Amino acid sequence: MSEAVYVVDRQRRVTYWNPAAERLTGYPADQVVGRCCRDGILNHVDHEGTSLCKSRCPLLATIGDGQPHDMLAFLHHRDGHRVPVAARAAALADPDGNITGAVEVFHDDSRNKMLKDRLDDVQRQALTDALTGIANRRMLTQVLRQRRGDQVRYGYAYAVLFADIDHFKQVNDTYNHDVGDRVLQMVSATLRDCTRTGDTVGRWGGEEFLVVATAGEADQVLNLAERARHLVASTWAQNGADRVAVTLSIGVALARPGEATDELVRRADMAMLAAKTKGRNRTVLA
Repeated sequence: MSEAVYVVDRQRRVTYWNPAAERLTGYPADQVVGRCCRDGILNHVDHEGTSLCKSRCPLLATIGDGQPHDMLAFLHHRDGHRVPVAARAAALADPDGNITGAVEVFHDDSRNKMLKDRLDDVQRQALTDALTGIANRRMLTQVLRQRRGDQVRYGYAYAVLFADIDHFKQVNDTYNHDVGDRVLQMVSATLRDCTRTGDTVGRWGGEEFLVVATAGEADQVLNLAERARHLVASTWAQNGADRVAVTLSIGVALARPGEATDELVRRADMAMLAAKTKGRNRTVLA
């Protein structure tokens, strides 16, 4: 298999470690098999550096409830650096249905690696916005279609953040369209850099942006939206002696089971318009 796979028993002792896991982590099987993953072999952490191995381990969760669990994390490579991974854990059971352990499948979730592997130069030009370098509407539509398919087949949750720059017309009217373009580039770069591995940021059109995000609880997605909003509000484009700053109104919609993507985007758009109505520079959950 091209994806890394390992198996643990109920005590989370590793019983199998495949060659792809060796390549991705740098740890050969003979240094891992027989050890407990809770000892911190891979030392998974979240984007804030918080250890996940003892409290939010997907293997521990799936052994406990028998359900699949997903995780986006950064594992510790044998050479010392961090590797972003998307992992999915599932329970293993004996013929009587008793849980005997779990299996975890994980792969490199690096955004740069994904783009290098999946997009050649022609595709990149067709699927990215020429001004900002982030995904364009065509690519966002493809990502939304893929996320919906994953939700239908595997139950993976996702959400849409619909962001619009407040009073953007005033920027163009007060300065010029070149400054407006620099503001669009500033907002795009800020959204790209503050989102998580696995999220897709794109320009939906004009001064509208979409983030297709991996969803956990609603609070997690709202925290992502609020982080983006605060970071954009504290950033500016320099124009001579002037600092040109803008804010975002953001609508958030969590995908409902089987919901059409255009309906999901519509709900996020309506939530964004509600944020405008309530005074702008705020986030509203659909």
